[in-house]
Amino acid sequence: MNVVGIDGDALGDSLKRVQREVDSVFDAELPLPSDTSARLVEAMRYAAIGGGKRVRPLLVVSTAELFGVDRDAALRAGAAVEAIHVYSLIHDDLPCMDDDDLRHGKPTVHKAYDEATAVLAGDALHALAFEILADNDTSADPFVRSELIATLGTASGMKGMAGGQMMDMVADEEGVEYDLRSITRLQQLKTGALLAASVEMGAVLGRVPPEGRAHLRAYARDIGLAFQIADDLLDVTGDADKAGKALRKDQSQGKQTFVTLMGVDKAREQADALVDQAIAHLGSHGREADTLRALARFIVERDR
Repeated sequence: MNVVGIDGDALGDSLKRVQREVDSVFDAELPLPSDTSARLVEAMRYAAIGGGKRVRPLLVVSTAELFGVDRDAALRAGAAVEAIHVYSLIHDDLPCMDDDDLRHGKPTVHKAYDEATAVLAGDALHALAFEILADNDTSADPFVRSELIATLGTASGMKGMAGGQMMDMVADEEGVEYDLRSITRLQQLKTGALLAASVEMGAVLGRVPPEGRAHLRAYARDIGLAFQIADDLLDVTGDADKAGKALRKDQSQGKQTFVTLMGVDKAREQADALVDQAIAHLGSHGREADTLRALARFIVERDR
């Protein structure tokens, strides 16, 4: 099926719109209390509002739109995924993890506040994600809510993001050398799991049975790997001012990445091939999937 995709400006507008909408969800979910717990909520708001590309919420919304899901419901699910993503960044930036001072062009949470507040802010955002998904405003169907919770829980835990982060830490701390297969597995967990969950959750909201989601899972798997390869390339070739965070850290720490194992040119070729493959998985859909196609391209062409 030949489908005319949306242009970069249209995708940029879609990202800006979902950024505003997700910020509104967080604003509503994070009112400042009048007691001394306000510092925690301030830190949560600092991390969650006004930063990030919001690729994951847009994946949820764009997938849900394929099946006629109410946008407000999809935005709530997207905000839940983003809450998990933001919590992971807060914790990743801590001195005991990646020890970063800058995120989205501003001081990381432990620098703007303190380490203990950063830990609690991450913990509370993790909890908030599941509060949002358990709410009737996200879906009136308890079976949908249950599957959303299970999907995000699996993607963020030991079988997903946290497991991948552990594999990464073991490599750093114990000098374990991973081959390309192991690095692929690590990144499918650390980075790919939340991206895959975003697509899956859009389909769950649309009440698509598991057997009807195979092509969407394949799309998500391919963009997840392409996303990480693009991140590895950015760390080597990117502009730190545009990225809004420190770069060249992988190389200075001797980390094994897709780029160190494949080289810049082959890594870029692989990312492009994965994007082409991802888009091919959407062949059964028409123009309603154009945002998903454009997102796949954006993932490898972004500069931050």
